[in-house]
Amino acid sequence: MTEPFVLTDRLQVRTAMLAIGRSTLRNQGAAGMVAHARSFLRAIDLGAFSSTTQKQFARLLDSQTKRLANGFPGDGRGNWGAARKSMNIFLRDVVYCRPLCEHYRLVAIEPWLEVPLDSNVYDGLVSDWEDPGVVPPWPGVRALTPSTSRVLQRIATAIAESMGTARVHLDVRYWRRGEMDALAG
Repeated sequence: MTEPFVLTDRLQVRTAMLAIGRSTLRNQGAAGMVAHARSFLRAIDLGAFSSTTQKQFARLLDSQTKRLANGFPGDGRGNWGAARKSMNIFLRDVVYCRPLCEHYRLVAIEPWLEVPLDSNVYDGLVSDWEDPGVVPPWPGVRALTPSTSRVLQRIATAIAESMGTARVHLDVRYWRRGEMDALAG
């Protein structure tokens, strides 16, 4: 007899594998961080994220970020920035995956998703913000703290609202901007 095939389970595994590549967590502290993040995210209860309020969603995102960070191996242990970036990329990709988004009723969380922070997103926020002087200096993903992240997410929210989109989608605007612009013609 063949193994049962559950599309949503396989899509979650696939999404975790594609979302967290070597470059996602490059120089974040230790070997094995990518494997740990993928394993953590493939097992996460996506149904829990279909919470009814933004506050519940934020609490769950915070708790899962801490769990992921505390499970990283070696010198990566406790790397909140790498964990938050991983969570944000994964959840964004889950929402972008129609079968997962529909199955777990996650369409409502789209406006609450954070833009995954890295140097490219930071540079984009600085270039799009009306007063770049008030943007805190970029500490790098490894040294990113919840308080700096909150400030950058507020800036991202304002920029995204001025563009008529959700802040999570700014990653598409800023990711490999030069390469993407060249392909767009």
